[in-house]
Amino acid sequence: MSQTTITATGRRKTSIAQVRMNAGTGKIVVNGRPYDEYFAVVANQSAVLRPLEVAQSRNLFDISVNACGGGTSGQAGAISLGIARALLQVNAELRPALKKDGLLTRDPRMKERKKPGQPGARKRFQFSKR
Repeated sequence: MSQTTITATGRRKTSIAQVRMNAGTGKIVVNGRPYDEYFAVVANQSAVLRPLEVAQSRNLFDISVNACGGGTSGQAGAISLGIARALLQVNAELRPALKKDGLLTRDPRMKERKKPGQPGARKRFQFSKR
């Protein structure tokens, strides 16, 4: 692979992650900070690394991510999808392995909207008989 930058976008809930990937040594930076400093929870750190482990390319790419919206778990899921999509652009033969682990599926679950005449999406105001 030449010195080209590969870009991909991942989304989850209200989080959006723009992933830029170059050939390198395995450095991952999220919003200007190392990923293990940005994500304090180990589960979120492993979610970010999962596509690289499945593709067995942990130390082959330097990844820079701009993540916004949502919380840290949603951002970790968005970054995971973005990295998986970027890896597909590098090597299309990784598709079956990434798909088997569910890394190419965009999580469609979103917060349900609040309805008028109710305090939330499903909750009703308290009923008073008298």
